[in-house]
Amino acid sequence: MKRLIDNAAAWLSIANIIVLLAFLIFPIVVAVTMSFDAREYMGRFPPTEYSLHWYENFFSDAYYLRGLSTSLLVAVITTVVSTTAGISAAIALDRYTGPGKQVLESLFLSPLIVPAVVVGFALLLFFAMVGIFDGFTRLLGGHIIITFPYTVRTTLAGLVGIRKTLTEAAMSLGANERQAFWDVTFPLARTGIVAGAVFAFAFSMDDVAVSLFLTSPDSYTLPVAMVSMMRTNFDLTIAAAAVVLMIFTFALILVLDRTIGLDRLIGKGVFRS
Repeated sequence: MKRLIDNAAAWLSIANIIVLLAFLIFPIVVAVTMSFDAREYMGRFPPTEYSLHWYENFFSDAYYLRGLSTSLLVAVITTVVSTTAGISAAIALDRYTGPGKQVLESLFLSPLIVPAVVVGFALLLFFAMVGIFDGFTRLLGGHIIITFPYTVRTTLAGLVGIRKTLTEAAMSLGANERQAFWDVTFPLARTGIVAGAVFAFAFSMDDVAVSLFLTSPDSYTLPVAMVSMMRTNFDLTIAAAAVVLMIFTFALILVLDRTIGLDRLIGKGVFRS
């Protein structure tokens, strides 16, 4: 009887996993498939005929292309700034042992807790108060704030378990603090650092809630352009735009794998002593 219950629980767990995977993957499959629909309207799934019509619309639409170029530029700059700042903050938190450490860490991670809509509205008021009205500058500032906690959190996870004696040993052998970081600490924490950079890029490319408050007529991201078109001229060009966003993410991973190698770039895992 006990074995029967265990088998039933195992099959129930497998069925639950399958249902969850289908729930996660099926909407993506629908979006990708419908982006190749040859019909001029949104019909039933699956399409009866296929073409690249909606992709032609996307790449010939200046509104979408401007949003895509802004998204890529903002995401790249955001990734560099957030990763650099996140590494510095994580190292400072890891080495600091005085009072208030938990408070500082909570402050750094607070954008993860505050709803994105609240963050966007607060930033809009702040930028208006200090006289910053340029859309690109506001977008960049907002994206750095919402991605910074991810780089801090993942870098801290990468620093866990790295014994301070390793850095001390390197310095005792003649390395200065900067050399000890790049030769000892950075390779061991590389997994967390790269993971934070990937998270920063992905969340920057995907953000809508914060970007909606910070855009201007000349500076807007692709997700904001998609939301705007859904309200004014809803068609399957939006599906093509969604697929393009996914392709850029996959292309980034593929380029990293082909040029550097993901195993070499990320490492074999988080270091543990």
